[in-house]
Amino acid sequence: MNIFKRFALCAMLLLAAGVARADKVRDLASIAGVRPNQLVGYGLVVGLDGSGDQTTQTPFTVQSVINMLNNLGVQVPTGGNLQLKNVAAVTVTTNLPAFSRPGQPLDVTVSSIGNAKSLRGGTLVLTPLKGVDGQIYAMAQGNVVVAGAGASAGGSSTQINQLATGRIPDGATVERSVPGGVGQGDFVQLELLRTDFTTASNMVNAINNQFGPIASAQDGRVIQVRAPEDANQRVAFLSRLEGLDVTPADVAAKVIINARTGSIVMNQAVQVDPCAVAHGNLTVTIAAMNTVVQPQALAGGRTARVQNADIQIEADKGNIVRLPKASNLRDVVRALNAVGATPQDLLAILQAMKAAGSLKADLEVI
Repeated sequence: MNIFKRFALCAMLLLAAGVARADKVRDLASIAGVRPNQLVGYGLVVGLDGSGDQTTQTPFTVQSVINMLNNLGVQVPTGGNLQLKNVAAVTVTTNLPAFSRPGQPLDVTVSSIGNAKSLRGGTLVLTPLKGVDGQIYAMAQGNVVVAGAGASAGGSSTQINQLATGRIPDGATVERSVPGGVGQGDFVQLELLRTDFTTASNMVNAINNQFGPIASAQDGRVIQVRAPEDANQRVAFLSRLEGLDVTPADVAAKVIINARTGSIVMNQAVQVDPCAVAHGNLTVTIAAMNTVVQPQALAGGRTARVQNADIQIEADKGNIVRLPKASNLRDVVRALNAVGATPQDLLAILQAMKAAGSLKADLEVI
């Protein structure tokens, strides 16, 4: 299947999925105060099979090991040159979910910050995880699971996936809970994931039709809802609230262009006015031929290599293709495919159509 058939298939699937439908409140908005918090820590992974940090280039690894041993009551002689091939300095990151309580396990990600070749088979030593306020909210320790694999011999090496990053399932334990929640005050606030006045108005109408006049829109993103004061009743109320059906606003016509990969994605609101497109390809071919010049006998010359370059430029004729007015995504894709351009060529064509006013969409280059 060529790139145009795949592109047309994706477009038809997007068109089918773009039929107006109602979404749940939980899919369109979040409750203010109900959010995760990022945690980060610095630690050591030990027990590596010679794939740890090269301590001459990462002196902080040696310093961390000395500090850890001192805390454990082991005095390291000063002036010693520690060669630690089985230790790697790492950062440990995780997200602290909302309403977390002490004792709750968390998955953590362990990433090398030195020049360790691999964390496979290593064990993370007890590491405190801190929040942005500098307080310790969790402690992490455990065996690192690395999904990648690698091998090297005789100067050759091969690698699958990333070896310098791994995970520890349930590797951290929550030690402190984050204050907050939805149990205080007479109101709760819903925050739309995407700012839109129409969606905010539709959500207010859906809530008021179901529960009475208890919701009001503060702006295009925040909706204030009066909620029961009792905590148990409030939880049940929010459960019903998140299950309400709301019709979101139609999305704006947009074309996303990835200039690095040549990927093009457009939504179902894109339209095309009649226009004519002529596109030709310019091909430059450079061929290098190496020959050897051998002097005649007794001529006193030396054998030499001569490089001959052959450069050819071919310009393909670009036929003029008339693109009719297209009011849906399927017609837009069919019209663009009629040009016969590659995805890289479509980048220039779409930009030219936008400049000419024929493409009714916003172009976003990422």
